[in-house]
Amino acid sequence: MPAEEEEEKRAAIIEMKPWEQHSAVISIPRFDYNAPSSFLRDSLSGFLITCPIKREKSATKEAMFILEKYIGSSNSGSFNSLESPEGNESFKRRKLCTEEINEESTKGVDDEIVDISVGDSGCNLVGVTTSSSSIKNDNAKKGSALSLVKLTRSGLLLFTFPPNNHLDTVDSVSSIFRSLESGTLRSPLWCNRIFPIQATCDLKKEELATVVEKLVLQFMNDKKNKLGEHVKFAVGYNRRGIQETEMKLLKETSGNADLFALLDRDKCFSIVAAAVKNAVPDSIVDLNSPELSVLVELLPISGIANGSIVAAVSVLPQHMVSTKPRLCVKAMVSDTKARSGKR
Repeated sequence: MPAEEEEEKRAAIIEMKPWEQHSAVISIPRFDYNAPSSFLRDSLSGFLITCPIKREKSATKEAMFILEKYIGSSNSGSFNSLESPEGNESFKRRKLCTEEINEESTKGVDDEIVDISVGDSGCNLVGVTTSSSSIKNDNAKKGSALSLVKLTRSGLLLFTFPPNNHLDTVDSVSSIFRSLESGTLRSPLWCNRIFPIQATCDLKKEELATVVEKLVLQFMNDKKNKLGEHVKFAVGYNRRGIQETEMKLLKETSGNADLFALLDRDKCFSIVAAAVKNAVPDSIVDLNSPELSVLVELLPISGIANGSIVAAVSVLPQHMVSTKPRLCVKAMVSDTKARSGKR
């Protein structure tokens, strides 16, 4: 069957060594340099993926194949209503693999912006334009285009959807976990964890509390989630990429005392916990077996305005998190397998 042959071909490509991937149809997208301003204007959804340092490009290619297969798997019809990329004449077509990509290359990219079109055609055909307005219009039409966002820290990948995208990122990642557990999806080589981002906001007390309360209520209203009489919850906070030196710089230059206060773990915990209590008054804290976990990740976005910090927020069910040694989204590969298969 053609579909089976295509699946086998993709599986074989993922297993290739990084230096063997040049001749295969594996493309890597360019960064979306409009992303920093988008984060300040809108609440975005997407995926934050961790990977080994200096293996970001290999992980990007691997993540593209995984996301292409599972995005929308739990949202029937989410792609059927999209405009066919072939019918969009405002985009010029070409394969990204025409640009030679070396695993150890440190070359930058130009100001062209490319979106990964997730659909039957795969990720190797992309749209290229230098007009930010036409990108915005085309993204609004396609709706499912993922953009790769440039970060200031190694070992991280950030993919985001356009504003007002309603695809359920938590369900998509849950589908990936189920496939890994059943063996339908092979364990990834480079992608370690995939954090589904439901919403983003500025790291400000009011905005963070509003987003958390909204997502908790959304979680409570989802009939798939089986909850006890007193809902048990926990809060996870990761200042990923925001080091002590940067915290000191922010304190000296931004003049925003509230922003600096929220960089404190205990302060952030108290704000998030209060928002959960507002949404579910009879909820209780349980760090060992929470029924819902509110995870807050600070995003080290390149090019973001000075004095601004963007937080990614998600409310996850119990089966998607691990509590030891700290609360975080489950790993895609178990620690035992990771240790036995060190590269």
